[in-house]
Amino acid sequence: MQGGFKQMFSHGSVFKSAVLRHVRLVNPVSRPLMFVRQETTSTARIEEHGFESTKISDILKGKGKGADGSWLWCTTDDSVYDAVKSMTQHNVGALVVVKSGENKSIAGIITERDYLRKIIVQGRSSKSTKVGDIMTEENKLITVTPETKVLKAMQLMTDNRIRHIPVIDQTGMIGMVSIGDVVRAVVSEHREELNRLNAFIQGGY
Repeated sequence: MQGGFKQMFSHGSVFKSAVLRHVRLVNPVSRPLMFVRQETTSTARIEEHGFESTKISDILKGKGKGADGSWLWCTTDDSVYDAVKSMTQHNVGALVVVKSGENKSIAGIITERDYLRKIIVQGRSSKSTKVGDIMTEENKLITVTPETKVLKAMQLMTDNRIRHIPVIDQTGMIGMVSIGDVVRAVVSEHREELNRLNAFIQGGY
């Protein structure tokens, strides 16, 4: 999977660069001035709306009305068994962990990987172990903001070998995106970019 992501970055960049280089190599002196101006404007428009345009906020919006804050959670005092059961029931791979009590501030996240590495492999009991004992603590979390570009988020996730990344703004955690969310966004961006480049080549701009 890691190699596939890198290949996606490489192929997308090479294709985009090749097309734009082809456009720029045409001698502008041989064309009327108004065509030269149109070419420059169109090329800039393609670069502005290229692969780097989609942000994490777009993914949160696309996930549905309740995406900004309705993510599933458990508390530090819940058993690992109950947390994993909740993941299974809701078909998710991670839960936000909040501190027990009235405050319920963010404490970290627990993932399927935490369960496998810290419970199954070590032979511990999921029913007697608390989530707070195996979770990834808040100060160790790798996070993004709503303004983070999708490609940057993908790079963070692949470099750090993580599959879920919390989204933080000035008020705290507002959501979480998975590697699946990011890959779908990148694939969609590539498809739209190819359509834009094709329209540009055929004179659609």
